[in-house]
Amino acid sequence: MIAGLGLLAGATAAYLLGSIPFGLLVGKARGIDIRTQGSGNIGATNVGRLLGMRYFWLTFGLDFVKGFAPVLITTLLAAHGDDGNWPPLIIAAAAIVGHMFPVYLKFKGGKGVATTFGAALGIWPVSTFGVTAAFIVFLLVFSVSRIISLSSLAGATVFPPAVLFAGRYAPHSWSWLPRESWADFWPLLAASTAFSVMIIIKHRSNISRLLAGTEKKLAYPAPRPFDKSSADQPPGKR
Repeated sequence: MIAGLGLLAGATAAYLLGSIPFGLLVGKARGIDIRTQGSGNIGATNVGRLLGMRYFWLTFGLDFVKGFAPVLITTLLAAHGDDGNWPPLIIAAAAIVGHMFPVYLKFKGGKGVATTFGAALGIWPVSTFGVTAAFIVFLLVFSVSRIISLSSLAGATVFPPAVLFAGRYAPHSWSWLPRESWADFWPLLAASTAFSVMIIIKHRSNISRLLAGTEKKLAYPAPRPFDKSSADQPPGKR
């Protein structure tokens, strides 16, 4: 059973872990401050555009793990108690909020896709089905559009309905997807909806560009030498 001070300590640790700006650290290790380059975002997409694909995957993986690890640990511990889905959901929320609003960067963080992906995969098996469905939609939309923000928005939109299907309406023949009691299930559905809404809100500038037809397609050219004289210029001015 996880409750009280133990859960509070776990949530605090998850928030502090989620707040670690891995994209910024990867950029610093390569001699740039990504907050002043490209889109100015600290996420994997901006890192990849500036430094190349290997650094995209490195940043994505680190952001994924900081959501996945604390939630999976909590899920395994909660499986031995009677707290239902609440402990892993609280830890997941703490890690995601940490990434989006990191204390180390005056609460100006990333858009939360990789960390939410990791955190949701840590809550299984119903949430894992939802994440898988969302990821498939992401890949399908990306293969057609080559626009990562549109693909992320599509995946976030599909996630709550997929969780609802998995937890309440999956065929009985899908024995690996348990039909959860409503008392245990509604917090999971509410959390998946909240996580998706947070991702959509963090993409509001992308939505404006999508509606205007100015959102750029994803392209990772070979990394070019970094011009340190432009490091202090605001994003979009080079």
